Amino acid sequence: MPSLFKRSLLPKLRSFPLTADAVTFLSGAAEFRRCLLEKIASATRRIYIVALYLQQDEAGQEVLDALHAAKLARPELDVVVVVDWLRAQRGLIGAGKQPGNSAWYQEMTRTHASEVPVYGVPVQTRELFGVLHLKGFVIDDCVIYSGASLNNVYLHKFDKYRYDRYHLLQNPQLADSMQHLVQHGLVASKAVHRLDLPNLPTTRSLRSDIGDLRSRLKHAAYDTTQGTTDRTGLSVSPLLGVGKNNPLNRVICELIASTQQQLTICTPYFNLPLAVIREINRALARGVKIDIVVGDKTANDFYIPPSEPFKVISALPYLYEISLRRFAKRHQRNIDSGQLNLHLWLDGDNTYHLKGMWIDQRYTLLTGNNLNPRAFRLDLENALLIDDPKGELQVPRRTELAHIFQHTRRIERFQDLQTLPDYPSGVAKFLKRVSRVRIERLLYRIL
Repeated sequence: MPSLFKRSLLPKLRSFPLTADAVTFLSGAAEFRRCLLEKIASATRRIYIVALYLQQDEAGQEVLDALHAAKLARPELDVVVVVDWLRAQRGLIGAGKQPGNSAWYQEMTRTHASEVPVYGVPVQTRELFGVLHLKGFVIDDCVIYSGASLNNVYLHKFDKYRYDRYHLLQNPQLADSMQHLVQHGLVASKAVHRLDLPNLPTTRSLRSDIGDLRSRLKHAAYDTTQGTTDRTGLSVSPLLGVGKNNPLNRVICELIASTQQQLTICTPYFNLPLAVIREINRALARGVKIDIVVGDKTANDFYIPPSEPFKVISALPYLYEISLRRFAKRHQRNIDSGQLNLHLWLDGDNTYHLKGMWIDQRYTLLTGNNLNPRAFRLDLENALLIDDPKGELQVPRRTELAHIFQHTRRIERFQDLQTLPDYPSGVAKFLKRVSRVRIERLLYRIL
């Protein structure tokens, strides 16, 4: 597929060959939880869990218990858990002062005969300005890739779920590459410390080491020396990115720029970076059909019902709806023609956390990247780009998309989306105030 970029990265990407039967799509969060627990129980060599957080709740306890049981049964197992340093040391937003998950990790290590180290990675000195947003679990030679973190709702432990994408890739080279980055690019850093041991250093004392880690990560990449640049068969390329104009951002924009017929984008938070908006506009101008799937504001994980007390964080879903309405208004002609289709996902009181891209009938991007300014500038992100030039994965690809579209409705007119007068009084008052003092643009950049 040709690229419109003069310094294109796509043709230079090294990838690992895949077979069609080595890629499995899981249809839901409950299946994802069962698969993860089964893989942990049957592991023989290594288990590397990387997530934004591993929560102290029933599902989180189930996962951590499974890791300890696996280590106890097979002491030679290499078991590592990596989470965000700052996120692990605070409580849930709006839940008051809490010790955070790190206290639970320490209790688990203290009371178990087996040892499961939990490392905290500080991407920044403040959570607002960047977190560890890497995804992917390496279990033996299998990579389980999802945008989900580990708690009750992400794992559908009880009646509610948070919908994401879930893929298994059986590939020893990919698994080795992802483990290598965690082991040598993260855990080996002086900024990274075990959260499951007492007497944690303060973030302030790590300021210099954190700066060094972030500088190194800006130039880091997955080791693909065992890969190939051959583009004739099914393959997967791991991508890494943090900071402005990083390789992952560039590939995302190149993929959109290279689209010839059909582009599908999923994001839970409609706040697209200007570079992405620009490429979408160009794609529409050259006749590409585009589908964008976002969560209804009530399916946003920050949504708080109007019956509950107002919190500033609860204004976020409305900010995203405002952004979506503006976009729809600018492109109403494309919506009318059917060239642009904006879909809202809603399934009861469940939430939507799905992200990724499908480009023509060839590329599929698996990622935790929210395709927003924060992901493009602040957080440490990764992705797996599947290249399928022969169409070997078309059936599971269509199946996954059918699952996603099952609970969506198309926006016919931009007027279908609500405006400020329709919002709860606390939300409307806050949004009017931030608009007056002109900090709305800043909020869009960091949230």
